[in-house]
Amino acid sequence: MEQQKLKELLETLHQELAQLGSVDEKTEEVLSSLRDDISKLVEGGEGAAREAVNLTDRMNDAVGHFEEEHPRLSMMIQHVLDSLARMGL
Repeated sequence: MEQQKLKELLETLHQELAQLGSVDEKTEEVLSSLRDDISKLVEGGEGAAREAVNLTDRMNDAVGHFEEEHPRLSMMIQHVLDSLARMGL
């Protein structure tokens, strides 16, 4: 159940990231890393747990980065982090 909810949150976050318009270079780097990690985690497979750790680290960094300019995105990232924490990742 929790894994399905996480997958849905990740897919929603991925869509939200794709909808962001023109952004500065630093934000684009953060977005690119998140997109890659989200895609790998959603696909699953052998490296999924390792990708979850990478994603968690990047998301923690991203929450602060997006907090002022993109509060909705920051909140969505926090929801994903909460789900990962409940899963023990």
